[in-house]
Amino acid sequence: MSDIAPVPGVPHTAVIIPAAGRGVRLGPGIPKALRLLNGVPILVHAVRAMAAARSVATVIVVAPSDGAEGVRALLDEHPPPRPVHVQVVPGGETRQESVRLGLAALPADADVVLVHDAARPLVPVDTVEAVAAAVRAGAPAVVPALPVTDTIKQIAAPGGGAPEPVTGTPDRSLLRAVQTPQGFAPDALLDAHERFAGLGGAEGATDDAGMVERLGLPVVLVPGHEEAFKVTRPLDLVLAEAVLARRRITDGY
Repeated sequence: MSDIAPVPGVPHTAVIIPAAGRGVRLGPGIPKALRLLNGVPILVHAVRAMAAARSVATVIVVAPSDGAEGVRALLDEHPPPRPVHVQVVPGGETRQESVRLGLAALPADADVVLVHDAARPLVPVDTVEAVAAAVRAGAPAVVPALPVTDTIKQIAAPGGGAPEPVTGTPDRSLLRAVQTPQGFAPDALLDAHERFAGLGGAEGATDDAGMVERLGLPVVLVPGHEEAFKVTRPLDLVLAEAVLARRRITDGY
């Protein structure tokens, strides 16, 4: 695989891609990150998307604990579009633990760390660079996000299939649907994971930005992109194939 040593004094963005989950909503079988998209594993697309950003110098892939060697071989077979340092480390039982294990491999000179879902293989490079730039501008945590277009209803509690009573309708103009990569000042994310290690969901935080938010640090949003959607269900694979087909026609991707 193409590799490159970071240059001292040059901005160094490091990316952590947790890819140790099973992704059961796509059906039984191989992990979601290894499902094929246009004949290439989703994880490979995600690594390539991150490596395409000029400020990215390191990509740390957190693989299933029993499959790190296989993931390493896969990434060697499908190198990124430009030379970056790609490292594979074994993951943990939860996403939170896997990110923490990725942070343990973080280069000391990284001034920005991005955490990116392996299941978001088509995020545009402009989104990646916008997140990294906002962190470099001084924000401890940055999240790409899109306005919510559906009306959202709040309920009392999940009903297990029974009709659910509505308790409120939030103002959707004040809501945003967050995506990845989420960007952080390294010390902020390291502090959050040390503080909340093993607490199961970080006391209600469902993503890394939520953990940093619980430290009392500000989290800011930058515009997300419709193509940064998460491949979770079989229909998402169909949509992702369509996006790639359009890119081949318009961009030669």
